[in-house]
Amino acid sequence: MRIATWNVNSIRTRKQRVVDWLVAADIDVLAMQEIKCKNEQFPIEVFEEAGYEVQIHGLNQWNGVAVASRRPMTDVEVGFSGQPGFAKGHDGPDAPQEARALGVTVDGVRVWSLYIPNGRALDDPHMDYKLRFLEALSADAERWQRENPGAPLALTGDFNVAPTDADMGDPSFVPGVSTHISPAERAAFARFEQVAMTDVVRPLVPEGYTFWDYKQLRFPRDEGMRIDFVLGSPAFADRVVDARIEREQRKGDAPSDHVPVVVELSEDEDDDDRPMIF
Repeated sequence: MRIATWNVNSIRTRKQRVVDWLVAADIDVLAMQEIKCKNEQFPIEVFEEAGYEVQIHGLNQWNGVAVASRRPMTDVEVGFSGQPGFAKGHDGPDAPQEARALGVTVDGVRVWSLYIPNGRALDDPHMDYKLRFLEALSADAERWQRENPGAPLALTGDFNVAPTDADMGDPSFVPGVSTHISPAERAAFARFEQVAMTDVVRPLVPEGYTFWDYKQLRFPRDEGMRIDFVLGSPAFADRVVDARIEREQRKGDAPSDHVPVVVELSEDEDDDDRPMIF
């Protein structure tokens, strides 16, 4: 099974490009972020014509996540347990949730499409929201694994964190001043490894960025950052046989500023229908 994540930066703008790539790359499951539309505005027909069903969580022209799959999706869940909300000037636990998390199960594999808050600035309330979001997400991943021992779990999407210095090549991001590289954000990301969720792409693709800003010729200069990830539980990581970052998708007409990240899983041995040899 081939699973990908892609911050598409407006699915209505890039619907044909996304679907053409899905088919050409032979992707089974695609987790999308920043779809930037309501559910009823999502261009579902073009996906269905290509053989994909779609689950969508979009509330307005901001944020939004979706999953397209050519295999059946079950256990669809909007938002994860403990997910915090946010609204400007609204404090407290009852702040409205944004469209940032959507979970589905495909052939026994639990997949989340996630768009982690940007943070905006180190002293902005959005940064506190970002850190609380990451903390709640790691806690939920720990809980889910405890309740579903041995089941494969993948947290995929745009994490808006560059976990190491090697993941940040944009010179406009300055330590002590900028988001994405602060000690607090990196510590929040490192928490996932403590709950047995590991970056399953890096062992196979140790270098490479997944995002390049549209400004200042960032892509031609390769001044990007690695902020899109597939984090897998041990049961998921054990099945990963290949991974890649689709850098070429940053080229051409009207690309997203992010590119797809792809992992390939071996099929579940329990589903192996080859004849047994005694």
